[in-house]
Amino acid sequence: MRGAGSAPRFCVTLNCFGGETTLTLMFEFTVETNCRETAARMGVLETPHGRLHTPAFMPVGTQATVKTLSPIELRELGAECILSNSYHLQLRPGSEVIARQGGLHHFMGWDRAILTDSGGFQVFSLAHLRKITEEGVRFRSHIDGSEQFFTPEGVMRIEEGLGADIIMAFDECTPYPSSFQYTREAMERTHRWAERCLRAKAREDQALFGIVQGGMYPELRRESAEQLSQMGFHGYGIGGLSVGEPKATMYSVLEETTPHLPMDKPRYLMGVGSPEDLLECVARGVDMFDCVLPTRIARNGALFTREGRLNIRNARHREDSSPVEDGCECYCCRHFSRAYLRHLIMSEEVLGLRLTTIHNLHFLLKLVRHIRSSIAQGTFPQLLSNFRDHYIIVDERVRAANRVARAAAFETRR
Repeated sequence: MRGAGSAPRFCVTLNCFGGETTLTLMFEFTVETNCRETAARMGVLETPHGRLHTPAFMPVGTQATVKTLSPIELRELGAECILSNSYHLQLRPGSEVIARQGGLHHFMGWDRAILTDSGGFQVFSLAHLRKITEEGVRFRSHIDGSEQFFTPEGVMRIEEGLGADIIMAFDECTPYPSSFQYTREAMERTHRWAERCLRAKAREDQALFGIVQGGMYPELRRESAEQLSQMGFHGYGIGGLSVGEPKATMYSVLEETTPHLPMDKPRYLMGVGSPEDLLECVARGVDMFDCVLPTRIARNGALFTREGRLNIRNARHREDSSPVEDGCECYCCRHFSRAYLRHLIMSEEVLGLRLTTIHNLHFLLKLVRHIRSSIAQGTFPQLLSNFRDHYIIVDERVRAANRVARAAAFETRR
C-alpha cells in the first residue's frame, strides 16, 4: 500500500558550470508488505541518491569513511545508505570545508544515500564537558578542548553544509538510568528543539527526521511519539535506546513507541545493529538501523555466524583451514581460512581488519535482505522463531563489561 501522507515529489534547478540542470527529487516512503502476525513491514524509501529498501541496515562511516573499506566495496556488499556524524565532521574538517568540496557525496566518493546524525548523542555523552541551556549545548571538544556551541539552528546549518539525503533533528539523549523528572524535562526540550529545527531547515533536497525520546518510561515514549508525529517530519528516529538497558527493556519500550508513529513514515532505531536486535526490532515495526557494532567488533576479531559470534583469536583456530562460515559468499570466506585470518588479527595486520569488517557487514546486509524477502513471502514469523532457537546471544554481563571498556578507552584518548 502507498502511504497517504507520503512526501510529494518536487523539482530542484541546479546551476552546473554555467548551465542549468533540473533534477527530479523525492522523499517518498511506500510500505509494500505488512506481516500479519507481527508489526514487521517491508518498504522503499526514495531519496535523491537512490532507493533505500527497508528494513535496512546502514553501515556507519562516522568520519566520512566506513573504517577500512572503500566506497566500491560497500557497493559490492549491497549497502544502499551509510551514516556519518555531524559532531565529528564539524570538529574536523568542518562542515564548511566539506560544503566547499561539493558536500559529503562528492567529498567521500559515495553516490548512494547518506544519513547524518545531528551529533546529539555524542554531545550528551560528554557529561562532564558540556552545559545544557534552552538555547543549546556548550561543550568542550574531545579532540583539542576548544569550546563549541551547538544549537538546533546551528546543527541544521551544519547538516545542510554536509548535504546528506537524510538529516536528524538536534535532540537531548538521556543516559540510562535517569529519573522520570529529568527524562521528562529532556524530552520536552527535545520537542522544542525539534520545532526549531523544522523552522530552520532551508534545503528541500534533504529529509528531516525528528527523534523520539522519553527514556525507559512508556508513557513518555507514547507522548513523545504522538507530539512529534503532529509536526510532520519526513521520518522518525527512535533515540535513547541501547544505552545500557537490558534488551528486554528496549523491546518493551519499542512496543510502546512504534504504534504511536505514523504508519506511512519510516521509523529509524538509532545505534542498534546486532543480528538479534535487527530481527526483534523489525518484528516491533522498525524500518531502519545503524550501528558501529559490526565494524568495531570485527577489528577485535569477533565475527558473526548463524549460530552466534565467533572469536577468531581463540587458539583453536590456529590451524583451522575452514572459512569463518561454511556457505558464506563474502570475499573473506570465499578466499581465506580461519587460520590465516587469526594470523592476520594476532599480527595486527591491516588486511585482517578489512577482511573481518567485510564479513560482518556482508552478514548483516544479507540478513536484512533475507528479512525483507521473508516479509514479502509471509514467512517472517518462522524466520524469527528459527533464529531465536539457534542463535546464541552475547551475555548481558559481557555487554556491560564491553561498555565499561569503551568508556575507559574514550577517557584515555581524551
